[in-house]
Amino acid sequence: MNSPRTLALDANTPPAGWRSWRAVMARALRQAWLAGKAGEAPVGALVIEAATGRILAQARNASIELNDPTAHAEILAIRQAGQALGNYRLGGCILAVTLEPCLMCVGAVIHARLDGVVFGARDPKAGALVSNLDGAALPFTNHRPAVLEGVLAHECGATLSRFFAARRKARKN
Repeated sequence: MNSPRTLALDANTPPAGWRSWRAVMARALRQAWLAGKAGEAPVGALVIEAATGRILAQARNASIELNDPTAHAEILAIRQAGQALGNYRLGGCILAVTLEPCLMCVGAVIHARLDGVVFGARDPKAGALVSNLDGAALPFTNHRPAVLEGVLAHECGATLSRFFAARRKARKN
């Protein structure tokens, strides 16, 4: 039997120690900026403890750098958080990411038992939480994380748009 979503994420109620979800996403945007600077798709992620607001992990996309197709910001942050807690289960934690997670990353969220996902921009091509699939409510999974979308959506989307526009322009020249 599927577990119900145990956490309700409210846009007006940030985690302990944070003034807003916007502040959390701004921190993830810093990681996205670092990814773009390194030539990676500019996506950044944090894993925070819901009760304390403590940052357990922060990461950026690094697939090109690591020659690893699974090195998405979300996966790297989940791995770091598991190491920080000494546990592969991340109950009581929330993933904040600048772009809606893909199917692979949603699978990692479910397997890690993260309580929730907060994301900035939707991903119309590969997003698997709201854009193309309600991955948090798949009937065959045993965990259902809460989802809050649209935090700094414009800023997160603009970061991606600028990066890919610059890349297209460079290819033309």
